[in-house]
Amino acid sequence: MTVPNGLIGGPVYLDHNATTPVDPRVVEACLPYLTEHFGNPSSSHAYGQHARAAVDAARTAVADLLSCAPGEIVFTGGGCDGDTLAIRGAALAHRDRGTHLITQVTEHPAVLATVDALHRLHGFRVTVLPVDQHGLVHPGDLEAALTDDTVLVSIMHANGETGTIQPIRELADLAHARGALFHTDAAQTAGKIPVSVRELGADLLTVAGHKMYAPKGIGALYVHTGLELEPTTYGGGQEAGRRSGTENVALIVALGQAARLADQALQETPALQGLRDLLQHRLTELLPGRTQLNGHPTRRLPNTLNVSISGTTGRDLLAATPEIAGSTGSACHEGTDHPSPVLSAMGLPPERAYSAVRLTLGRWSTESDVDRTVAALTAAASQVGPAAIAAQG
Repeated sequence: MTVPNGLIGGPVYLDHNATTPVDPRVVEACLPYLTEHFGNPSSSHAYGQHARAAVDAARTAVADLLSCAPGEIVFTGGGCDGDTLAIRGAALAHRDRGTHLITQVTEHPAVLATVDALHRLHGFRVTVLPVDQHGLVHPGDLEAALTDDTVLVSIMHANGETGTIQPIRELADLAHARGALFHTDAAQTAGKIPVSVRELGADLLTVAGHKMYAPKGIGALYVHTGLELEPTTYGGGQEAGRRSGTENVALIVALGQAARLADQALQETPALQGLRDLLQHRLTELLPGRTQLNGHPTRRLPNTLNVSISGTTGRDLLAATPEIAGSTGSACHEGTDHPSPVLSAMGLPPERAYSAVRLTLGRWSTESDVDRTVAALTAAASQVGPAAIAAQG
């Protein structure tokens, strides 16, 4: 398997939950649609027909990954776009059924901002559920929050900071029992673990291409057959009228190829989890009493390790290890002077939240990468002292 040029000779890349390198096989598949195959998929001539066939093939590939029908896939501009179309589209199209929305506190900002906009602009009532110390939503909390006025529940499949995987099927069943629709953001899970909309019981499900080795700016939304959505973009009626605009054929082809490769890569999940567990074990062994896992110990993405290393701050630790490309949390919150909202919502004290680092492995991660990471972090942890935490206030 060819390694992307950007990974050769650079820092160890451990930020795959922020974005993945584009797989060279994905680049190869989409390049012709930036050059020779330039037709508009809505045109009836040969150029347009070729583009339409490519879009249709990509739609089938994404549908196969999610175990749904091709006609249930809507191509979007990415995860945020898909979340907005799902939540706003369902809420406005079905407001005659109710005006109550439910989500949870560690959701992606796209979800939280969309439900807030529906409250501000359209008068919807919003309930935000808490999570426990592992980041899990308790089904009992959802059951208690549901009312006859609840039109939509949106709970992410897995959190990008901690990797905690929610009990989506149980939550979806509770929502459906009260007549509510169920949406899940699966941007962090598609391609890492099996994602079947039938098994999850979701009515709407979001996928982001750049989390699964496709370029940024492309994604997909699963929409259950027959479910009406208010469009977020109006115009020519593309994507069954749900998201108008001439299709981005090259990126759609890229997403289709990424979906095919992701389906194959699921067989390599045990090896990836083995590397993650090795990384955790060695850090714990070499920094005894100083490392604490953040997130669920078992219900967790196979590539994700979020640990707090006491006596440091995550930001100072990563600044002292430029040979490691990790993060202190979600890319949506990176660069702030506040502890991660996700870790805070889980009840972690500020000093533990400040000392967290997120290390997320990917398709080309190796045991050598683990060795380099452990050596760099353990050396830096002995040099970055508690004064840094005090400086955070």
